[in-house]
Amino acid sequence: MASSDVEGDKYRSFIYGESEKNTVWRYGAPPNFDIVNKLFEEGRTQEWPVGSLEEKVQRLVKTWEMELFYKIRPQDYKTINPDKFLFINNGRKPLTLKQIGEMGGGYNAFLQTSLPPKLRIFDPAQESTESSQSAFTTAFPRGFVLEVLQVYSGPPAITYKFRHWGYMEGPFKGHAPTGELVEFIGMAIFHVDDEMKIEKVEFFFERGDFLSEFLKGAPIDHSMPATISGCPFMGNNE
Repeated sequence: MASSDVEGDKYRSFIYGESEKNTVWRYGAPPNFDIVNKLFEEGRTQEWPVGSLEEKVQRLVKTWEMELFYKIRPQDYKTINPDKFLFINNGRKPLTLKQIGEMGGGYNAFLQTSLPPKLRIFDPAQESTESSQSAFTTAFPRGFVLEVLQVYSGPPAITYKFRHWGYMEGPFKGHAPTGELVEFIGMAIFHVDDEMKIEKVEFFFERGDFLSEFLKGAPIDHSMPATISGCPFMGNNE
């Protein structure tokens, strides 16, 4: 699996160190996961032993997600084979790395939908990379945690069960924060080559159940003064 940097994140590789000196980061600098790592350690359901298959898979998946969301250039990715990489979400048409970028990045790729526009809680067709990222970092100021719950098979087809979760402590698309846990559980398959580079990923999860959790927050009255309706967490994003 992906190796750790000498200086780096506890759960992700390829953020710092010599291998990243020429990396172009989406926001101008390497991301810092200290806050979300703390939340992960407080709320995870189990702790995998270092060196176990589960721990290695969790590091690979967290590192891949980090690269997908924060690295701009395909040549800077260390976890995938950019020439062969395909992303398949809930059986939809496979996407290349270039197509993911053209449609606005990770959140838009994960939350593709065939629902009519008027029924979309989150509409990927109307979101950019920046706006989609902002929507979720605002809703989850302490981060949106990924946890690998179980690994069913190792390489070359790594099949695992995962949990994504966070606390809605900020507003989302006109709905006030609830402070409640928002989560979804799914399955995924990572197809890797002999060098452990990811060539294809397949995700299976219920998009609607996840997004419906945001509707529990009361609609925000935008006619009220900003000093009353503003959220105290708006300035605390990672």
